[in-house]
Amino acid sequence: MHRSRYAAALVLAILAGTLTFAPPVRANGNFVFYPTNDSYVSASAPNSNFDSQPVLAVAGSPTRISYLKFSVTGLLDPVIHARLRIHVSTIPDAGSRTGGTVQRSETGWLETSLTYTNRPALIGSPLGAYGQVTANTWYDVEVTAAVINNGIVSFGISSADANGAYYDNRESGSTAPQLLVETGIPGTGENVLLAAGDIASCDRDTDEQTARILDREPGTVAALGDLVYEQGTPAEFANCYGPTWGRHKARTKPAVGNHEYLTADAAGYFGYFGAAAGRPDEGWYSYDMPAGGWHIIVLNSNCSKVGGCHVGSPQERWLQADLAANPARCTLAYWHHPIFSSGDRERAELLPLFQALYDADVEILLTGHAHQYERFAPQTPTRVDDPVQGIRQFVVGTGGRSLQPDFGTIVPNSEIRNGTTYGVLKLTLVPGIYQWRFLPVANQTFTDSGAGTCH
Repeated sequence: MHRSRYAAALVLAILAGTLTFAPPVRANGNFVFYPTNDSYVSASAPNSNFDSQPVLAVAGSPTRISYLKFSVTGLLDPVIHARLRIHVSTIPDAGSRTGGTVQRSETGWLETSLTYTNRPALIGSPLGAYGQVTANTWYDVEVTAAVINNGIVSFGISSADANGAYYDNRESGSTAPQLLVETGIPGTGENVLLAAGDIASCDRDTDEQTARILDREPGTVAALGDLVYEQGTPAEFANCYGPTWGRHKARTKPAVGNHEYLTADAAGYFGYFGAAAGRPDEGWYSYDMPAGGWHIIVLNSNCSKVGGCHVGSPQERWLQADLAANPARCTLAYWHHPIFSSGDRERAELLPLFQALYDADVEILLTGHAHQYERFAPQTPTRVDDPVQGIRQFVVGTGGRSLQPDFGTIVPNSEIRNGTTYGVLKLTLVPGIYQWRFLPVANQTFTDSGAGTCH
């Protein structure tokens, strides 16, 4: 049975109550928790309580430590991510060159009686740190290791820098601290794909920032083209890409971009990745995820370099054969140039390849080229919203090279856009289901998450 018709029949059966089994995995959940207690302590007044103060203070001279306690409830699925989000106050000198280090703390304290003398102990290694912070701005730190399940969790924020920071507390209304928790499909590394394009350049360090996301996240790395600037030379791959994203070369499945072809025949790219990039005269290949049952197709969107992308072209014929050989799998494809984009970077010549993917019920297309993040609703090749069989496209040109904050005309079915945040898209892929989350670089707060099902 055609997969889209099977999915429709399954939905009707569920609605009719004729199925007796539950769905295997719930969709992801997003939770926001606010502190039940928060305050700070100061070594300069060891027996004083500062609960009446309108801010939380963090500094090294005198030592000031802020504490926040949360009651986490209602979680039904595994915790995927947790972030401690705080807002820098608007009082004078609230910002700092050092925002403070976050650790877990003991939970047996109350804001009304907390002092430096009876302060709870900080526990374990640092979970993360706020770097330079600016007044009237939100900042996040990843605290997933501390949020295991439902229960009470407490954090301390400390700093050795005399240049202190001041944050809004729980009485601050819309700028009160938040613990953001996402639950859903557990990622094992073997079922995780980490994707971004437009990555490295020797004249900046933002690719190092995105590479640090890869350092902490297990999974297959999908590098979505334009991996090193400006011309993809062997020297640029060795000296600019190699020290950052190249740390994860062994688990990278790359796609070739247009900047790679500024070196004849993309020789720097194919020489750097070898057989992992496919044949040098093609640049397309496919693979299966180690777990999760997903088939992944990598295509070359530089149509003029490989005999075109039209119906009957070598790449289109190969794609049809690969899809026919994998008819029952959940399928994801990626290439460099977007077929849809509000960033004025669309490539109409890719439509025959997109049509082939659509006809075969492919679920997801990942692209780069526009130095932005954009997520689309599932749609047809003619831009018609199609939740049953449509392909969901992501543009993830946020790997580090540069960003394009301005969007042009917002095209149909565009659901969310951001042009100011570097980061990596994390996809967790299990049989019949996918979950996405955009992981921003440190001290950035934009994210996007959700879940979908295979056709």
